[in-house]
Amino acid sequence: MKYYLIAGEPSGDLHGSNLMRGLLKADPEAQFRFWGGDQMAQVGGEQNLAKHYRETSFFGIVQVLKNLGTIRRQMEECQADVERYAPDVLILIDYPGFNMKMARWAKEHGVRTFYYIAPKVWAWREWRVKSIRKYMDELFIIFPFEKEYFSQKGLRPIFCGNPLVDALDKRLPEMPSGEEFRRRHGLDERPIIALLAGSRKGEIQDNLPLMALLSKEFPSHQFVVAGVKWLDRSLYETYMADSDIRYVADETYETLSVAEAAVVTSGTATLETALMGIPEVVVYRTLWFQVLLQPYVLSVDWVSLVNLNLRREAVAEIIQSDLDITRAEKELRAILPGGEKREKMLADFAELRAIIGDKGASDRFAARMVELLKNDKR
Repeated sequence: MKYYLIAGEPSGDLHGSNLMRGLLKADPEAQFRFWGGDQMAQVGGEQNLAKHYRETSFFGIVQVLKNLGTIRRQMEECQADVERYAPDVLILIDYPGFNMKMARWAKEHGVRTFYYIAPKVWAWREWRVKSIRKYMDELFIIFPFEKEYFSQKGLRPIFCGNPLVDALDKRLPEMPSGEEFRRRHGLDERPIIALLAGSRKGEIQDNLPLMALLSKEFPSHQFVVAGVKWLDRSLYETYMADSDIRYVADETYETLSVAEAAVVTSGTATLETALMGIPEVVVYRTLWFQVLLQPYVLSVDWVSLVNLNLRREAVAEIIQSDLDITRAEKELRAILPGGEKREKMLADFAELRAIIGDKGASDRFAARMVELLKNDKR
């Protein structure tokens, strides 16, 4: 069968690549065309990569407004490409700003549509639930708490686990020792604190300045920012200039694996860090009015996936518009070895791993998709 997948950011590229491997197991004759990145291209072939997420990732209201013309042209380009390819199914991976519109177009043009990694409508923009019911043929969810939520909204979501577990299971045995990691990157012997400032330009601009100030309060530790190669290193260096922060690229898991703790921008990285058993503080800088509006805009009590899945505050969430590091410093000290919150957080992370589920989710999701498509053909 023919599969067209759309992912618009690094996490979608990762999960898309693992899903494609699963689809090949369940359907050895599977053919792919996709919007995604390097990891999906490794599975489906560079020649089948229609658009790289580097060209499609616009973060925040300001960037979206500035690029409305580009986004509209990309949408039309994608629709035309899907129509030419004529897939058996369109698989939309997260990336709701773009993919929800593609779902509507697909429904209007008779293209069967699966949504993999549901839009976070339980947090904001709950009105999208109506569109999910109307335009999606199947909804695949990756968090246990979403089962109850979507069922209450009249949907029948499919849960087979969380593909992050697969990504970690594949990568962790390959992780370097602390000594090897330090030698590779010219680091000293101080304990490492990982900085995960996001994967988009806007996130780096907002969060790395606060992290740089925070690092100055911990001279006995070596702070290492885990960057992404598709953003120019000079962007990071702009905000690291007056600090002792070191930079590594495309080695997020490697950096976390040798770290005592981490400071993480909210997103998938909060869950990855927790599943690796690394105590963390979540910091997220945004515009002042967005901080004020948060209680009225968000439909949930927390922003990190750790707290949402545990349904309590296991990790501190610091959302602010200024560069005051007072609370971030206090929370980081509390989770370092000997800190009063470290052992409790590690116990919470063990509970989280049990809730999220075992490895093999990507293959289970893929097998279910193939089964549904074969039943349709019958």
